[in-house]
Amino acid sequence: MKREELEVLRAKVSCEAVLERAGYEIDVKESTRRAVKYRRRDDIVIVIHDGRGWFDPLSDEKGDVFGLAMFLDSVAFPIAAKAVATLVGFPLSRPEWTSPRSPGPAGDIAERWRNRRTPSPGSDTWRYLCWERSIPSAILRQAGREGLLREGPYGSMWAAHVDNHGRVVGWEERGPDWRGFSTGGSKVLFRLGPSDASRLCVTEAAIDAMSLAALEGSREGTVYLSTGGGWSSATDAALCELAVRPGLTLVAATDANSQGDVYAERLRALAEACGCDWQRLRPPADDWNEVLKAKQNEKRERTKEKSMRPAACAPTASREASPGMRRPLTRPDTDAATREGS
Repeated sequence: MKREELEVLRAKVSCEAVLERAGYEIDVKESTRRAVKYRRRDDIVIVIHDGRGWFDPLSDEKGDVFGLAMFLDSVAFPIAAKAVATLVGFPLSRPEWTSPRSPGPAGDIAERWRNRRTPSPGSDTWRYLCWERSIPSAILRQAGREGLLREGPYGSMWAAHVDNHGRVVGWEERGPDWRGFSTGGSKVLFRLGPSDASRLCVTEAAIDAMSLAALEGSREGTVYLSTGGGWSSATDAALCELAVRPGLTLVAATDANSQGDVYAERLRALAEACGCDWQRLRPPADDWNEVLKAKQNEKRERTKEKSMRPAACAPTASREASPGMRRPLTRPDTDAATREGS
């Protein structure tokens, strides 16, 4: 093919079409408009640049639509180009991405954060976190006191990422129909707990960090962290600065999947480099929020079963006295009087 023909194919065929043809399925929960995650069993590919680029989060592989076809089928460029040409007009199974946010300039991060309210009982954000995500009110109040949560549009949540100086530099955005990160913001760390903690639990999402805190009862001396689903150089630097404190334990509480295991290995390497202890805390479900929701459902079911049990009937009064209350077989005074009168 000529170069002009290849450029036309590159513009017409999305990386998502190549993945869907290869049997990959979109992971809606873990996807955003800017980074769409596709899975095929344990294989993961992230599509970026509006479908024009991709990368493998578990390796250094990345490229355009032709590189993706070569990567998936282990074929040379000419064969990959012909395969891509057959996908012109291929309909994607997923709908178009829509954003709940109104378009506008990014503005100043700190000012945008200050202009949002802290979630309070009864608000849409509070109901989303409590009812749909099963986060206990006590954890939400703690996060609110520490200045970590804000109400986003349409009942969504903003969870602050702060640097090692305590400044808000960005935030995770999660809602019933939305998942993303603040426009113009930086991923560093979401931090729930004391700044001088000796135990650092690193998760992949702020909701997972709050979920693990709920499951552990906000364990003393522990700070619950989130990388926001990414691993920026700023995140690495912030973790290194925290991990050099004496007597510290770094806990890899990442998801129970291949990506979570890769992050756990990065944390292990970081712990070894910083000279601190390391542990792997693997959730029994895919992530800690799934574990928390399952636990809350079990609790509700037990409460429901208990309320449906018939009330216990009062025991029927016995004609026999209890062992400690037996009457004497004879009444000494009466019997004596009888004998005297006989």
